[in-house]
Amino acid sequence: MKMKKIVIAMGILACTGVVNAQVPEQCQVNLSLMNESAKNKQYADAYGPWKAVFDECPGASKAIYQRGRTILQWKLVDDAKKGDGAAYKATFELLMKMYDSRIEHFGDDPNYPTPWILGLKGLDYATYAQWDKLKKPAYEYLEKSVNGMGDNSELEVLRQFVMVSSNIYKAEPEAHGPKFIADYLKVNEIIEKQANDPNNKQAELAGQIKLALDQVFAQSGAADCETLDGLYAEKVKANLTNMEYLNTVMTLYRMVGCTEQSVYFEAAAAAHAIQPSAESASGVAEMAYKKGEFEQAISYYEQATELYENALDKAECQFKIAQIYYKDLKNSPRSKQYANKSLEYNPNNGKVYFLIGMLYATAKNVYPDDPVLSKTVFWAAVDKFAKAKQVDPSLADGANEMISTYSKYFPTKEEIFFSKDLNGKTSFTVGGWIGETTAVREAKQ
Repeated sequence: MKMKKIVIAMGILACTGVVNAQVPEQCQVNLSLMNESAKNKQYADAYGPWKAVFDECPGASKAIYQRGRTILQWKLVDDAKKGDGAAYKATFELLMKMYDSRIEHFGDDPNYPTPWILGLKGLDYATYAQWDKLKKPAYEYLEKSVNGMGDNSELEVLRQFVMVSSNIYKAEPEAHGPKFIADYLKVNEIIEKQANDPNNKQAELAGQIKLALDQVFAQSGAADCETLDGLYAEKVKANLTNMEYLNTVMTLYRMVGCTEQSVYFEAAAAAHAIQPSAESASGVAEMAYKKGEFEQAISYYEQATELYENALDKAECQFKIAQIYYKDLKNSPRSKQYANKSLEYNPNNGKVYFLIGMLYATAKNVYPDDPVLSKTVFWAAVDKFAKAKQVDPSLADGANEMISTYSKYFPTKEEIFFSKDLNGKTSFTVGGWIGETTAVREAKQ
């Protein structure tokens, strides 16, 4: 019965083109035994035939490497359980040798080319070379894989490449700092494309990995503003006509929150002069704002809003305009107008609701001749503070403080009773530029 299974397995492998027809019979038998055992997860039984066919006929079939990875990973775990360090090291070396052999015999496979194979080799080195803290060989394999596969890189290869690069940076910050930043930017661009591809079944996972790597990068300390200036100040001056380079620098500075640095402004201005983009318009807007040129800043943020494709970026530009009108131009109605535009792009930004709450709470002359109705603006303000913490719980402390503060300014029970506009009402529409319908409430004593 066992020989019958071997014959059947050999036939299946031959029909699918997995086995080279010129392979000696004994190699075909071992290949079939390996395949049958591995398919049934009997890796102890699969190892012997696999080793024989790998040693004797390494070019016989891709199955040697497809099954071999799983078999050797099992053996590494088994060696570790037995506490056999020498066997573990020998198995690891065999695993690395297996990848070299696959590249030699099947590295030109259009579906799984050499860079793809190097990605697996890098992943396994990073996972199983427990004695190597920095794992620089893994870094080299993964880098070659990412460079070779580009936008088609495997997500785990991309993730592990940044993690290994980050680990090297922690040990060698001066030597590896610029490289780690470049590695992150390269991977970030690829993952963004994968995350935004509607035809990519792993788009959601790509988005999750991107967020995790963003955290790794932000917490690494590799890209504080002073470090970035030291890395890019002279390079920007030398690349004032290189649009691609300028965009890369601007993206990095914005990501790390260094948009008030002179290097960022210089890159943005140069890029905007070559070809206006969302990134350059936003950068020039930041520069104009820092100079106190508020109307200019608003104009550039409007340009950036039009040029950005992402709704969240558009929302942020409109929010910045709203802040300028509130803090710098003291124009609350216009500030509210742009805050509402921001919410059209992103209705879940608690900071915008908080701003609107402050606009209402500080509103003047809404009811200049009616001191009781003047207090209704605080109802509308408190509503916005409540909405702010609802959509963004991180704002809860600040929102609760504002709610507590401004609830004291609500009309009293007596004031409501004697007001012809409020008595007997459960709701009220605050007039003027506020225009909000809110619940009638009395001040808390």
